[in-house]
Amino acid sequence: METDLIQRLAQLRGIGDAYYDYRGELRHFSLETKADLLRAMGCAVDDPRALAEEIAHLEIGRSRGLLPAVAAAHGPRIGFDINVTAREFGASLTFTVTLEDGTRREGVVSTADCRELWRGEVGGSWITRRRFELPLDLPPGYHELQARVSGSAEQRCLLILSPPLCFEPPPVAAGGRLWGVAVQVYTLRSRGNWGIGDFADLRALVQWLAPRGAGFLGLNPLHALSPAEPDRCSPYSASNRHFLNVLYVAVPDVAEFATCRAAQERVATAAFQQRLAQVRAAALVDYGAVAALKFEILDLLYREFRERHLAQGTERAAAFREFLAAAGPMLELHARFDALDRYFRATRGTSAGWMNWPAEYHDPHGEAVERFAAQHPEQIEFFAYLQWLAAQQLAGVQALAQELQMPIGLYGDFAVGANASGSETWIDRTSYRLGAEIGAPPDPLALKGQGWGIPPLDPGALEVTRFAGFVRLIRDNMRHYGALRLDHVMSLFRLWWVAARHSPLDGAYVHYPLHTLLTILALESGRHSCVVIGEDLGVVPDEMRAAMPQYGLYHYKVMLFEQRDGKFVRPEGFVRSALATVTTHDMPTLRSYWEGRDIDLRRGLNLYPGAEVESAVRRERERDRAALLAALRDEGLAPPHPEEPHEPFTPALAQALHLYLARSTSVLAAIQLEDLLGIVDPVNVPGTSHEYPNWQRKIDADLEDIVARADLDRYFAEIDAARRATSAR
Repeated sequence: METDLIQRLAQLRGIGDAYYDYRGELRHFSLETKADLLRAMGCAVDDPRALAEEIAHLEIGRSRGLLPAVAAAHGPRIGFDINVTAREFGASLTFTVTLEDGTRREGVVSTADCRELWRGEVGGSWITRRRFELPLDLPPGYHELQARVSGSAEQRCLLILSPPLCFEPPPVAAGGRLWGVAVQVYTLRSRGNWGIGDFADLRALVQWLAPRGAGFLGLNPLHALSPAEPDRCSPYSASNRHFLNVLYVAVPDVAEFATCRAAQERVATAAFQQRLAQVRAAALVDYGAVAALKFEILDLLYREFRERHLAQGTERAAAFREFLAAAGPMLELHARFDALDRYFRATRGTSAGWMNWPAEYHDPHGEAVERFAAQHPEQIEFFAYLQWLAAQQLAGVQALAQELQMPIGLYGDFAVGANASGSETWIDRTSYRLGAEIGAPPDPLALKGQGWGIPPLDPGALEVTRFAGFVRLIRDNMRHYGALRLDHVMSLFRLWWVAARHSPLDGAYVHYPLHTLLTILALESGRHSCVVIGEDLGVVPDEMRAAMPQYGLYHYKVMLFEQRDGKFVRPEGFVRSALATVTTHDMPTLRSYWEGRDIDLRRGLNLYPGAEVESAVRRERERDRAALLAALRDEGLAPPHPEEPHEPFTPALAQALHLYLARSTSVLAAIQLEDLLGIVDPVNVPGTSHEYPNWQRKIDADLEDIVARADLDRYFAEIDAARRATSAR
């Protein structure tokens, strides 16, 4: 291999040289690993001439062009590096900025007045790199800069300017502290849902929590999954993060249900009611059975919609057409994807996903797909109709939360990536690198590292498209919520790439344009009045730690991890700009944690590398239980029982820990619904797939019974009072 060429190209494509592992040891990435990742990026690693040409293209492109493709800043002033040739030095640089609203601002500066940063030879030409400070105050937004140096061609640069910080709700900015409840929507039981939690259940939760002082309702990712194969149920392996999981549609709440006699009669039959009773009673979500029930009726409702509204041009039909127009070609392609997936599943029995379709359908703009669209317009429109219903119902929940004066309302979750064979990668084939997956390097509980089966976004593609795809992703998610959690926020700076058919041990970090991505987040956060929370658990690089407060992203703090010198951090020691919680969906429930049932579960699933690791975990857990009781005693919150670390879990312990959390100085505090109810089984066991029923466990009581509990009213009153007292300090 051409060592020097590979090393240089790897650097230009963002592949790191080394990292510090969980032991604190510096580990360098091998030449072979870099070569494998370059291959995954589409580079001709085995062709020295092609390597040299790509390096020259990248170096000259970055060093010879007057302007960068994109420049970003948080604040009214922006500066960036420009490249000036010997011939252009001292010449006038004329520029025009076209603002988003169409207004224009112009100016002239001398290249000699720009501070020099570097000079040298690039591609046979002498270049001086200089800092150009645009002498204008600009509003937040996406603006277009056009500039030229006398005698040279005009060049363009996208200017992205954001407010100094991400959005903060007025009550928080005024010193308030908010609390809320976090739920996994699919786990919800109610006497009205169809075997899976739905948007009607979320309305019920908002109606319950808002009058009790809750500021938000936290949710799992609601991204579109796979209607053709509903058992692919991980909310963190989305088919498309731009759209919603249509299984959450509350079918009886669809407007067409009230007028569709065929649907009403079908639902009323004994056979349908028996199936409905079975999925409601099941201990786990039976995704296949739920989907069969819902799609059977939704098909009828779509026919009703076509006959009663589309055919007659009603106001409801116009609202649907407006939704389609606003969503644009991407929704059309996503609906085509779901229709094709359903078609091939039904006619050929293939697994879901475009990689399992005939090759001629792999191109979303190809002749075969266009022919299918012409032949099956109603099947495609059906899936667009489902997205409309989902968006309407979710928007209705958020509108209700705002009406009931919840400062945030719905708090959503944004997954770090999309399924390799899903709609998102099919639509955008050039941005994702399907020859690699993202994951994590080795840690104490996963000594072989992790591969998540999710293809990485190529950082080079971000710049080529001027970040248009990322902007739309953030917009399409923020429009639903008052707060958005970014899963694995470190992905804005770097991701662990693993080449296909390689072990995660052989991965490497690939770096991303952190400050540009954060500028976009801050801009969209302000425009959507949406708080941004970065899930920064695990190994967080210093660059990410410094950038989050600089741009106003909240941290994500798990109380059980917040320890210093063997003691749990006192409430007043919590970071202010953070969402704090006792547990998360990737952790054992509070009861399971206290009783050590999660350790027993992991042992039964053979997830410990060896007996010594398991023993170490048990010893650490014993110390943690003692430290938790000590922390509660120090705060005057010690429950009557347990008094000792070996005693069983009690609801009083959960209440004491949540009051401890409520006293924290973090501006947001979230309580998991499972911990309110004392549930044992987790919703997810990291490191498993088929060994444990991840994302299927339900809560053990109906919402109608939960919201009627007087003890929970008292629970919330104490938490609300503690939060208010913290605000007053």
